[in-house]
Amino acid sequence: MSRPLPAWSLPGEAAAAATIQRVWPEPVTREWAIGDSTGEGVSVCVVDSGVDGTHPLVAPLASAVAVERREDELVVEPDETGDVVGHGTACAGIVRAVAPGAELHSVRVLGAGAKGSGDVMLAGLRHAVEQEYKVINLSFSTTKRQLAEVLHELADAAYFGGSILVASAHNMPVESYPWRFASVISVGSHDEGKPLLWYANPNPPVEFFGRGVDVDIAWPGGGTMRATGNSFAAPHIAGICALVLGAHPELTPFQLKSLLYLTAANTGGTA
Repeated sequence: MSRPLPAWSLPGEAAAAATIQRVWPEPVTREWAIGDSTGEGVSVCVVDSGVDGTHPLVAPLASAVAVERREDELVVEPDETGDVVGHGTACAGIVRAVAPGAELHSVRVLGAGAKGSGDVMLAGLRHAVEQEYKVINLSFSTTKRQLAEVLHELADAAYFGGSILVASAHNMPVESYPWRFASVISVGSHDEGKPLLWYANPNPPVEFFGRGVDVDIAWPGGGTMRATGNSFAAPHIAGICALVLGAHPELTPFQLKSLLYLTAANTGGTA
């Protein structure tokens, strides 16, 4: 008499259906990982200060919404304002430069001074997760521990739902979230000038380093400026994720993370 299996177990008769068809080459190369992908077919959402969808380094923008407070309620509605700071446009422009074929979306949660309340940030991220965007870029973090539990739940929901959250580490050596969670791709900066150069970090919690120093970024109104920060390293990695998923749309977030590691410059990949 067979005993009932614990929850989440795999019955023997179901093993054949669980076979993973993808066979990776040996060795795994960056050429195989990306090939001639432009990120076409991959949705990338920038959760930030809004995006100037008319900027020539960003357009076209597939959708733009904002989380607004209406009396005691938070509502997600079409964003008629656009970028209120410039930060979101900068991040979107980096994604577009790296993955020109990706489908860009914007969720505005930050206001003046790139500041925002915790409940608005959570509502915006929840909306992005519910829309099942394949890559969600979050180039800010919070030090408020009371938000960590819900952020962790949202990051896990994205991960298990097939979306990947790319989050920048704080620019200061403080404990903040959600970049510290294992279900996100956490990103710090390197100071080299190649957009498609990334490194795996042997000493987490930051997992990868992307270009983030002296980056020429798009700025609302059609202009550009030069800036430095982990905020600008994250969309480089988000764009690279879009390239990989454009070539291999069947990859799970776990497989995508593994592929980034295997093809990083310091693990055998080339810039």
